[in-house]
Amino acid sequence: MASKLPKTTLNLKQFLMRQEVLKLYRDIFKTLRKVPDEKTRLELRDWARIDFRNNKHHTDETVIKSMLHYGKKSLKDLQRTLALSES
Repeated sequence: MASKLPKTTLNLKQFLMRQEVLKLYRDIFKTLRKVPDEKTRLELRDWARIDFRNNKHHTDETVIKSMLHYGKKSLKDLQRTLALSES
């Protein structure tokens, strides 16, 4: 029988930051659907999942904001690349 970890209550700031992380995650996967090459799409999908999973333990607000900034920049770069390839 697996022991259950106690649920921690998030304060408003943590809740809003969590929502921002989840939005970034969804936006990345929505954008990845537009990658034309299936192999590349699957590799990027796996990389994104692993990256989010490997960083979910962070609780320091500064670290999370930094990673969010980097993730948003990477997403914009990917979107720009895809837009150029469609032209």
